[in-house]
Amino acid sequence: MTSEHTPEQPDNAIEPAPASPEPLSEAPVAPAAAAAPAANPTAQRQRASQLAQALRTELQKALIGQTAVIDDVLSALIAGGHVLIEGVPGLGKTLLVRALARCFGGEFARIQFTPDLMPSDVTGHAVYDLKTEQFKLRKGPVFTNLLLADEINRAPAKTQAALLEVMQERQVTLEGRALNVPLPFMVLATQNPIEQEGTYPLPEAELDRFMLKLRMDYPEQSEELNMVRQVARSSKADMLEVTALRTLLQARDVLALQKIASDLSIDEQVLDYAVRIARATRTWPGLAIGAGPRASIALVRCGRARALLRGGDFVVPDDIKGCALAVLRHRVRLSPELDIEGLSVDQVLQQLLAQVPAPRL
Repeated sequence: MTSEHTPEQPDNAIEPAPASPEPLSEAPVAPAAAAAPAANPTAQRQRASQLAQALRTELQKALIGQTAVIDDVLSALIAGGHVLIEGVPGLGKTLLVRALARCFGGEFARIQFTPDLMPSDVTGHAVYDLKTEQFKLRKGPVFTNLLLADEINRAPAKTQAALLEVMQERQVTLEGRALNVPLPFMVLATQNPIEQEGTYPLPEAELDRFMLKLRMDYPEQSEELNMVRQVARSSKADMLEVTALRTLLQARDVLALQKIASDLSIDEQVLDYAVRIARATRTWPGLAIGAGPRASIALVRCGRARALLRGGDFVVPDDIKGCALAVLRHRVRLSPELDIEGLSVDQVLQQLLAQVPAPRL
């Protein structure tokens, strides 16, 4: 288990870079004040969109290609959800999280999940102090803003379950005391495909707590060529640098982004569309288990975040449809017949999305 903390300012500023976008909060304020509505909602919404787009541009400097994955991670950050990123080793899953932490001025911690990791290594534990002859609580790395749970499925279920309470309730119970974690709080977990040796499948209750499950695939040839060209010039062996990235937002700015996104307008027909998609999974042929109401909520929250990221003033059906695969793929289960036929969850969900009619606004 290791823990990293992101400094307030990067060590090296990138040369001639465009000016950083104006922060959403001008001075350090309490989280509640940062989330207060602005006097001019339209101007505040435009500034929030510019900040989110600038963050996307900054992340693309560190992670070449994977544009869709970057957008989905930013959508989850704005929506206040957690992300599970799956892919074979070496595709940049950890690099993406480290780059996001570099652009974020809040607290960042990393836990490397291993088979011998204990739940107390994640949440913390009580330590006996010989001087005071009393037990003191030692908080674990989970008390942070951004938590990287690296290779989460390398640890057994009892250790994975240590994240259940904090992911849902933003608190950890230690020695009978409920301790709140700092806000914003986001878990970004990476995992290797479960077919690989030495992996443990995540329990259903934990999977459902992730707003999105993203699949990171191999880059295109041109992107891989560009990546190799950049890494070949680096002094850090096969690593891409993240030290040159700028710190664009603080914890209070993330809270403000989340508040602005939650206030975006959504038509009743679009809301109904999100619910119909989630409900269709429960009766769809070929799906043994469908998605619960948490999926409907995640579709709407993520749709609002995508609308803000693209600079929109309201949510459109494409915002809901664009995040549906990532919201649903880990909440449903294929029937044994389709599994034997070699069909994937994504293929079945794409068929479902093509059949559920979208509203015309």
